[in-house]
Amino acid sequence: MTTPDLRTTYLGLELSNPVVASASPLSGSLDTLRRLEDAGAGAVVLQSLFEEQIEHEELHVHHVMEAGAGTQPETCAYFPELDDYNTGPRAYLDHLEAARSAIDIPVIASLNGSTAGGWVRYARLMGEAGADAIELNVHFVPTDPTVSGAEVEARYLDLVAAVRRATRVPLAVKIGPHFSSLPHVARRLVEAGADGLVLFNRFLEPDIDLETLTVTPTVHLSTPDELRLPLRWIAVLHGQVACSLAATTGVHGPRDAIKLLLAGADVTMMASALLLQGPERMREVRDGIAEWLAEREYDSVAQMKGSMSRRSVADPGDYERANYMRALTGYVVGR
Repeated sequence: MTTPDLRTTYLGLELSNPVVASASPLSGSLDTLRRLEDAGAGAVVLQSLFEEQIEHEELHVHHVMEAGAGTQPETCAYFPELDDYNTGPRAYLDHLEAARSAIDIPVIASLNGSTAGGWVRYARLMGEAGADAIELNVHFVPTDPTVSGAEVEARYLDLVAAVRRATRVPLAVKIGPHFSSLPHVARRLVEAGADGLVLFNRFLEPDIDLETLTVTPTVHLSTPDELRLPLRWIAVLHGQVACSLAATTGVHGPRDAIKLLLAGADVTMMASALLLQGPERMREVRDGIAEWLAEREYDSVAQMKGSMSRRSVADPGDYERANYMRALTGYVVGR
């Protein structure tokens, strides 16, 4: 039996296979990065550098330089909790350089925020530190009823365009699904300079503590049931936008990754499963993909990729309203 070729291309980078470690605390350690590489990761995305960390550093520097000149000292503690989150901006760049030297697979840096601000400068510095690509993790929750959907989209586009002007490093944009016309936004993001789209960002919603009556942060790891949202939109966008497509959220096993590749993903990203089961879970997913391809006599990932996308299936309505109607009318109570 011939061994299938698992290679894929993402953001112009040739990867040995389509299983990528998504941004998570696991990538904060060189030891864990080596374990991910040994387990067969095609690439790794470092944990995010937050916009607030950049601002915190800049506020601190400003305070030191203006000490005694009437500045507000409390501004330096505006984001005090970030002192204990992974690394600060300068240490992040040091970790990026160390990671690039420690492993041979592509290392993708990650910026998380909602405005240009210090992103532009740090995107350039990340490129200089050796990042093979940069993932812009755009996390903007509009709460002002006077801000239109068009204004929200313009914010994304301006951010991507600003970073694109600052660096030649390949750019992926990680977005959420909440746009009135996702295909239109996807096309505009590519026109603004995105080389790839990562679908989707999991915006972690807060909860209310009934004992203390406080709003509390929550972290809920993904489940395979969340796979269907990126699967649908990867299938819709495949062949319609001239960029790489990465699927994230809900990838826990080989079958999850295979479905997304059939839909048209160039890579599938994992985080929750690795946090739950360890970096070695990545090897099981990679080997499971190879076994499935061999059993069905596929020569390569490239051969099967996109073969179940919207433009390739017999009835494109399966990814549209027809699916909704069939699912509801065909549901059997008590099944």
